[in-house]
Amino acid sequence: MDEQAIRLGIQELIGEYAECIDEDRLEDWPELFTDPYKYLIISRSNHDAGMRQGVMYTATKGMMLDRVFTIRQANLFEPHGYRHVVGPTRLKSVEDDIAIVHSHFIVARIMHRGETVLFATGRYLDRIDVSTLDYRFKERVVVLDSDQIDTLLAIPL
Repeated sequence: MDEQAIRLGIQELIGEYAECIDEDRLEDWPELFTDPYKYLIISRSNHDAGMRQGVMYTATKGMMLDRVFTIRQANLFEPHGYRHVVGPTRLKSVEDDIAIVHSHFIVARIMHRGETVLFATGRYLDRIDVSTLDYRFKERVVVLDSDQIDTLLAIPL
């Protein structure tokens, strides 16, 4: 497969990921991952120190679906939404049908009364399975720029 086709497929996957969250289609979120996989949200200082523990971790679609169920049924929080801005996306390498991709993000949180605040910034460190036309995340490590994690971090970033 040529590099341009891989880049376009990666852009589609990353765009679909952000759209699932921003449009509150969390039930579709697990379908963007292989099974098993690794999804981790971690602070930059912990990541740089080589720590493996983060503020959110899932490794199977069942774990993801449990998180979605909890968000929908158990967690109580003020209604709000998110808007992702992702870029630039850098294709670092492709080996054995796994693309190594890095990108930066900014996420704004929009409260139900309209107040918009900068919620999170950071970078995505992705391993993407490009062996089929439906690319899927094999690993997504979300490295937050800040060590201060908002208590409303219930949904994926």
